[in-house]
Amino acid sequence: MAIEDRRAEAHSVKIENREKLYLTGVEDVESFDEESMVIETCMGEVVVSGSGLHIQKFNVDNGELVIEGNIDEFVYADAPGGKKGLFSRLFG
Repeated sequence: MAIEDRRAEAHSVKIENREKLYLTGVEDVESFDEESMVIETCMGEVVVSGSGLHIQKFNVDNGELVIEGNIDEFVYADAPGGKKGLFSRLFG
């Protein structure tokens, strides 16, 4: 599936008990470790912080991502439509 096709799909976020995060509309996982993840979605860059974070499932074809661990923070780091966020400017 082309990136342009995925952009037309809906973006959704679901967090269960601050232990499991479901995301759709994911285009790329830019970086990740046990304490933070930087994720590019069709609605902008997302930063997830916590402890013991790990990717349980990432389906590149349909843009679904499932993260498990202790989730402390979920932040959109940039605006949709191409503006680069702080992490992209620093590390991009």
